[in-house]
Amino acid sequence: MTGPVTKALEAFRADGRTAAWRRLPFFSSGAAERVAARVDDAIAGGAEVLPPPEAVFNALTLTPLEEVKAVILGQDPYPTPGDAHGLAFSYRGSRRLPASLRTILAEMAEDLGQPMPKAGDLTHWAKQGVLLLNTALTVEAGKAGAHLRFGWSDLVDQAVTAVSDNQPAVAFLLWGGPARKRVSLIDGDKHLVIEAGHPSPLNRLRDFRGTRPFSRANAWLAQKGLEPIDWPLD
Repeated sequence: MTGPVTKALEAFRADGRTAAWRRLPFFSSGAAERVAARVDDAIAGGAEVLPPPEAVFNALTLTPLEEVKAVILGQDPYPTPGDAHGLAFSYRGSRRLPASLRTILAEMAEDLGQPMPKAGDLTHWAKQGVLLLNTALTVEAGKAGAHLRFGWSDLVDQAVTAVSDNQPAVAFLLWGGPARKRVSLIDGDKHLVIEAGHPSPLNRLRDFRGTRPFSRANAWLAQKGLEPIDWPLD
């Protein structure tokens, strides 16, 4: 019997928007099927896996490779049911915004002179070419980091490399240690790389606020003759 994440993978493969992503070795070597099967095994064993299966591949589906203008990397989905929907940092929950996302949106508001958004759904960014990709595409409810070693990270490395190799001009916003480690995968002569500390309040260096990544990315994209990103959400 086919598990729910394997079915989601099949739907991803059938979606015309994902053609370029499907050429990554992760999808052509059988690795995607192995990771999906491992997640399905966890579900069969009683684990509640997030986000919902139909949202696992949202980042790649909503932002085709050929449309990527910016990249933001996260770690893994929010581990509370109802919060995550497959986009890094994006939040659909009904409670107060998660702390890291609140910091990101406060920086955006200050950087662009815009009001602080009330909601945290970043689909608006994804549809404009902002790849919001987590290091792990799934997590177990209540257990942050549970799937970080399931094999998803190979997909992230390959996706970053593919964007660097195939797109003419992309702004990479690398926040925090895991994201910044991938700077070696990016052609710095061709792309803009903005590194900063993680927006988490647990970041003792406090080296995220004041970096103005949103206006800097837009100014650079405009210099390259590309349409700037409409960052405000409300």
